[in-house]
Amino acid sequence: MSKEHIVIREYACLTTEKIIPSLDMAQVTPSAFDWLCRLSAGFSRNGATLLQVEDRRSLKWDSYVGVLETPCGTRIEILPKTHDEGPLAESRRLLCKLIQHALNLKPREASPAGLELFDAPLSEWVMGQFLGELDLLIKRGVRFEYQRVEEEQPYLRGQLNVVAQMRQPAGRQHRFQLRHDVFLPNRAENRLLKLALEHVANATGDASNWRLANELRAILAEVPASRQASNDFALWSRDRLMAHYQPIRPWCELILNQYMPLAVSGNWQGISMLFPMERLFERYVEGWLRRTLSPDAVLTAQSADQYLCHHASRRMFCLKPDLLIDTAEQRWILDTKWKRVDVARPEQNYGLSQGDFYQLFAYGHKYCRNGELPKLVLIYPAWSGFQQALPPFEYGGSMNLWVLPFDLDADVLKGHELVGLPLSKALQTKALSSNCESHGEVAAI
Repeated sequence: MSKEHIVIREYACLTTEKIIPSLDMAQVTPSAFDWLCRLSAGFSRNGATLLQVEDRRSLKWDSYVGVLETPCGTRIEILPKTHDEGPLAESRRLLCKLIQHALNLKPREASPAGLELFDAPLSEWVMGQFLGELDLLIKRGVRFEYQRVEEEQPYLRGQLNVVAQMRQPAGRQHRFQLRHDVFLPNRAENRLLKLALEHVANATGDASNWRLANELRAILAEVPASRQASNDFALWSRDRLMAHYQPIRPWCELILNQYMPLAVSGNWQGISMLFPMERLFERYVEGWLRRTLSPDAVLTAQSADQYLCHHASRRMFCLKPDLLIDTAEQRWILDTKWKRVDVARPEQNYGLSQGDFYQLFAYGHKYCRNGELPKLVLIYPAWSGFQQALPPFEYGGSMNLWVLPFDLDADVLKGHELVGLPLSKALQTKALSSNCESHGEVAAI
């Protein structure tokens, strides 16, 4: 079955009508259209929105990114909408970087030049990373374990099963009922790797991936594929003898759809992986802060210490800011939002949400520390229409809110010095040197 590869961005339109394809509009087959409608209904039942049905022939994608493969062979690659009309390689590299940090993956690339030349679909990149990790694991050694075998043999080996031997019929008393242990690679981890390898070998369209996958299949020929992936993942050992298996587990989980939402699971087992872009952005900013904050700062993700109100002696409506930073002198509350802020539209409030401002207002009042108000920050992705921090928004009573852009390509939170974030000195020097012109304009606001 030939596979059609479609590349779109977030919020793109999918239709069955004939159109000129672009990143914001693509044509799909009627069978793929119907399958996507059923998939969207499953998402809706689980409280998520995958896409919106606009009419009988068109769908509008939401903010999920990744790869989705339909049973009819259509493979849809959804990229983040950060670059205006940049090359696909930039968006793919960005998405790969976000997924790596969100899942704590450590891909093995040959050199930085390899990343610059990378322009493969996301699914091929994931399969290539899995094959590379599996090749390295096999070179280091596949773990075996002893398994008890009960069988009948004409010779005595291991332990004689006395009860079964006594029950032997008269004509078979010369045969021995035995119990013995065999050293085999048939364990949960290897079964999962074999299953993922079979998926990759059947799904890849890249010649080098296909060649390596079949070489590894020959090496693991005596390992059976897992029949119950969820049960085998629960049996995955984490002891020190299995430490070299840990780097490959996230890739195996991706291949076997362990990160797919519940509504997507079913009989179709194509190479599919979808991620909510809001969560990827939040996890990336959190990881960046953990790497760059000064040692005396304490970062807490999804703090749940405060509630909006009390009713009948119980607390109601937990307030959970994305990120909470504490030092001995100051507290910061940061929320990440995967939305486009457009400085060219001040009459439309720059595209900012009133609900987000209400949310930060409640955080600021409820997360006071020793009577001092925290500094409030909303972090949005930087793009061509949002390259500098906006002037502060004043709530009154010395409570202000800052809206800052995070440059995902340069790994810089622009305007962080305006709110006094306790970043390491080395990072501040790097950020100021690389963005001195834009930061100078911000300071002049």
